[in-house]
Amino acid sequence: MSDASWSRELDLVRRGGASLAPGLSAAEFAAVEERFGFQFPPDLRSLLAAALPVGRFPNWRAVDSRELQETLAWPIESICFDVEHNDFWWSDWGERPRAVANAIERARTQLATVPFLIPVYGHRYIPAEPLAAGNPVLSVWQTDIIYCGRDLRSYLANEFAGAKDFPRHNRQVRGIRFWSELVDVAP
Repeated sequence: MSDASWSRELDLVRRGGASLAPGLSAAEFAAVEERFGFQFPPDLRSLLAAALPVGRFPNWRAVDSRELQETLAWPIESICFDVEHNDFWWSDWGERPRAVANAIERARTQLATVPFLIPVYGHRYIPAEPLAAGNPVLSVWQTDIIYCGRDLRSYLANEFAGAKDFPRHNRQVRGIRFWSELVDVAP
């Protein structure tokens, strides 16, 4: 996928109020991936090589920033918030420990095994696996997880052009271990 193939989407992003910085270099991609232990899916990599949106988008050039650290941690932290405050418990984790601290610890251990979510914009995330173009984009707000796009392109059209291509069911998108199941049970 060439960088030029993202010109329509980048124009939407720019018209939506974001500035566009030069795209990430191969060395910058390598530094981010090594630092955080994930690989960008090919479509997100291609977009970010074409231009780095600035605004509510993650600043991948500020790898040591507290803001980026918090954004990367958000999916797990927000689920743990629901474990602590809203009695959320995923049945695959076994019996919930009585002590809240133990429940949170077990949840963190279990959540460390699910596909990593890469921030795209605000609380919108794309799974790092499978390492292929076409993963859905998810809105992650605690355990209220919904699809915001069947893939990165449809997400950007939905978010920045007012398109209404929101998948409602897993059969409309590539299934993502754990996250797709959570979409099905979201309140």
